Amino acid sequence: MRRSGRATDLPPELNAATIGAGAAQLGVALDDVQLGQLAGYARLLARWNATHNLTAIRDVEDMLTHHLLDSLALVPQVARAAPGAAPTVLDVGSGGGLPGIVLAVALPQARLTLVDAVQKKCAFLTQARLELRLGNVDVVHARVEAMRGPLFDIIVSRALATLEQFVRWTRHLLAPGGCWLAMKGRVPTDELAALPADVRPTVVPLAVPGLDEERHLIEMRKA
Repeated sequence: MRRSGRATDLPPELNAATIGAGAAQLGVALDDVQLGQLAGYARLLARWNATHNLTAIRDVEDMLTHHLLDSLALVPQVARAAPGAAPTVLDVGSGGGLPGIVLAVALPQARLTLVDAVQKKCAFLTQARLELRLGNVDVVHARVEAMRGPLFDIIVSRALATLEQFVRWTRHLLAPGGCWLAMKGRVPTDELAALPADVRPTVVPLAVPGLDEERHLIEMRKA
């Protein structure tokens, strides 16, 4: 039976064991330290969300499926996009750290830069980086279109904007041979049609445990 309620209490629905079970279904292997970090991140997000409204998701089970597992579904795609490498990843409009903080925990070899234009969100991201001891995370308070260097192997976004806007705002930050990864719900047919002619998209269906909604990843590369 589904238990509704606010996420400020968290466990037992959202603990390391539950997160680990969902991650395993996604084919993402996490050790005890990483699972503890994700559980700690969920508690921190719930605590800050109570006063700073970082996310509209407040139900405990929804936080697990819609946030943590949804973001973990991106891990195999990032690994596939940069096989055998320690990629540099830019999370655009990171907000509450989704998917950026989750990727930083699951992929300690990657270097994550989280950018957001809202100061309170950057303050949360900085606190999360400190509390979770994420040495592979940088936080930038800026509009992404105003950022200058360095270049990134992978640029990700989650429910940020249209695909055309995402590409236009970040084109100057994508390294040669790099790719964009945009997380979407249903296949955004109109957005795909509006992409520039030199951008080639690939649509990848995602299956998130416990989430009975369509989820798709749009991988885009320069032709």
